[in-house]
Amino acid sequence: MKLTPLTPGRRFYDLFRTQGTLVSETLTELGKSLLEGKSRHARLRDLEHECDEATHQIHNLVNSAFITPIDESDILLLASSLDDVVDLAEETGDKIDLYRINSISDPAKQMGEYLAKAGIEIAAALDRFEGFAELKPHRVEIHRLENEGDRLMRDAIGELFSRVTEASELVKWKDIYDLLEATMDACEHTANVMETIAIKNA
Repeated sequence: MKLTPLTPGRRFYDLFRTQGTLVSETLTELGKSLLEGKSRHARLRDLEHECDEATHQIHNLVNSAFITPIDESDILLLASSLDDVVDLAEETGDKIDLYRINSISDPAKQMGEYLAKAGIEIAAALDRFEGFAELKPHRVEIHRLENEGDRLMRDAIGELFSRVTEASELVKWKDIYDLLEATMDACEHTANVMETIAIKNA
């Protein structure tokens, strides 16, 4: 059977779906790493390289396409937002290795679960992104997870400074908590970008 090649417009959406899959897999790997207390940084680094490649392909397609299905600036913003999520997750895994963290705190484990769920929502939204249909439920769920994560990290940092007295441990865990929160913030930003694009193109 002869396969019909993707049009440039369809190719954009295909690459966004690829990025969504990579975001979900990255956040799932990070969540497992935190839950198990075992390093998965090598896999996170590979996923980060794969997402960089998908982002690069999107940039090349924008530069070569005569007509894009949505505004070029929106395409580049969404691609960058998705790449940021993966970059931050990989950086989190890197810091856990760098700081030689062997025992993962309960708040970090819980945040890992929230991030894994957010990744699933992002991938699901990007599966439907081409028609801009039913994106709002995914954005709402990611927003809920971000709020839960924000409360969790605020409490965790408060407990950290009240319980831990060793300066090096304070610095390590404050950095990890900040990265986990930044990763979730990047998920919410990505969801907001998708929703804005959908509204503009409705």
